[in-house]
Amino acid sequence: MIILSFTIVQAFVSKHPESAESLNRWYKITRGASWKEFSDIKRDFGSVDAVGNDRYVFNIRGNVFRLVALIHFNKRTLYIRYIGTHANYDKINCSTI
Repeated sequence: MIILSFTIVQAFVSKHPESAESLNRWYKITRGASWKEFSDIKRDFGSVDAVGNDRYVFNIRGNVFRLVALIHFNKRTLYIRYIGTHANYDKINCSTI
Protein backbone atom coordinates (compact mmCIF):
# COMPACT_ATOMS: atom_id res chain seq x y z
CA MET A 1 0.00 0.00 0.00
CA ILE A 2 1.04 3.57 -0.58
CA ILE A 3 0.86 5.40 2.74
CA LEU A 4 0.27 9.15 2.61
CA SER A 5 0.56 11.54 5.52
CA PHE A 6 3.35 9.62 7.24
CA THR A 7 4.45 12.90 8.83
CA ILE A 8 1.45 12.47 11.14
CA VAL A 9 3.04 9.26 12.44
CA GLN A 10 6.41 10.97 12.95
CA ALA A 11 4.83 13.87 14.83
CA PHE A 12 2.82 11.52 17.01
CA VAL A 13 5.85 9.38 17.87
CA SER A 14 7.80 12.47 18.89
CA LYS A 15 5.06 13.27 21.44
CA HIS A 16 4.38 9.63 22.40
CA PRO A 17 7.66 7.70 22.08
CA GLU A 18 6.05 4.63 23.66
CA SER A 19 4.02 4.27 20.45
CA ALA A 20 7.09 4.03 18.18
CA GLU A 21 7.55 0.25 18.13
CA SER A 22 3.87 -0.49 17.47
CA LEU A 23 3.47 2.23 14.84
CA ASN A 24 6.65 1.14 13.06
CA ARG A 25 5.31 -2.43 12.99
CA TRP A 26 1.96 -1.18 11.63
CA TYR A 27 3.77 0.87 8.97
CA LYS A 28 6.00 -2.01 7.85
CA ILE A 29 3.08 -4.45 7.52
CA THR A 30 0.85 -1.89 5.80
CA ARG A 31 3.48 -0.71 3.34
CA GLY A 32 4.11 -4.30 2.25
CA ALA A 33 0.43 -5.15 1.91
CA SER A 34 -1.68 -5.34 -1.25
CA TRP A 35 -5.14 -5.13 0.28
CA LYS A 36 -8.05 -5.40 -2.10
CA GLU A 37 -10.86 -5.46 0.48
CA PHE A 38 -11.57 -5.26 4.19
CA SER A 39 -11.07 -8.99 4.77
CA ASP A 40 -7.46 -8.59 3.59
CA ILE A 41 -6.86 -6.01 6.31
CA LYS A 42 -8.52 -8.27 8.90
CA ARG A 43 -6.13 -11.03 7.94
CA ASP A 44 -3.15 -8.79 8.78
CA PHE A 45 -4.72 -6.87 11.68
CA GLY A 46 -7.44 -8.75 13.51
CA SER A 47 -8.38 -5.73 15.61
CA VAL A 48 -9.20 -3.34 12.74
CA ASP A 49 -12.73 -1.99 12.36
CA ALA A 50 -14.54 -0.58 9.33
CA VAL A 51 -16.39 2.56 10.44
CA GLY A 52 -17.91 3.68 7.15
CA ASN A 53 -17.04 6.22 4.51
CA ASP A 54 -13.91 4.22 3.53
CA ARG A 55 -12.45 4.75 7.03
CA TYR A 56 -10.80 2.01 9.06
CA VAL A 57 -9.69 2.13 12.69
CA PHE A 58 -6.56 0.29 13.79
CA ASN A 59 -5.81 -0.45 17.43
CA ILE A 60 -2.19 0.42 18.15
CA ARG A 61 -0.20 -0.89 21.10
CA GLY A 62 -2.97 -3.02 22.54
CA ASN A 63 -5.66 -0.37 22.03
CA VAL A 64 -3.76 2.35 23.92
CA PHE A 65 -3.73 4.36 20.68
CA ARG A 66 -5.99 4.47 17.64
CA LEU A 67 -5.16 5.20 14.01
CA VAL A 68 -7.89 6.16 11.54
CA ALA A 69 -7.11 5.63 7.86
CA LEU A 70 -8.98 6.41 4.68
CA ILE A 71 -8.29 3.58 2.26
CA HIS A 72 -8.83 3.51 -1.50
CA PHE A 73 -8.37 -0.15 -2.39
CA ASN A 74 -8.52 0.45 -6.15
CA LYS A 75 -5.56 2.86 -5.91
CA ARG A 76 -3.70 0.88 -3.22
CA THR A 77 -3.56 4.13 -1.24
CA LEU A 78 -3.99 4.77 2.46
CA TYR A 79 -4.35 8.24 3.96
CA ILE A 80 -3.68 8.54 7.68
CA ARG A 81 -6.45 10.79 8.98
CA TYR A 82 -5.90 10.59 12.74
CA ILE A 83 -3.67 9.08 15.40
CA GLY A 84 -4.44 9.61 19.05
CA THR A 85 -5.00 8.12 22.44
CA HIS A 86 -8.04 5.96 22.98
CA ALA A 87 -9.54 8.68 25.21
CA ASN A 88 -9.12 11.36 22.51
CA TYR A 89 -10.44 9.01 19.84
CA ASP A 90 -13.73 8.83 21.75
CA LYS A 91 -14.17 12.58 21.13
CA ILE A 92 -14.03 12.46 17.31
CA ASN A 93 -16.34 11.27 14.56
CA CYS A 94 -13.94 8.91 12.83
CA SER A 95 -16.21 8.31 9.83
CA THR A 96 -15.84 11.94 8.74
CA ILE A 97 -12.36 12.88 9.91
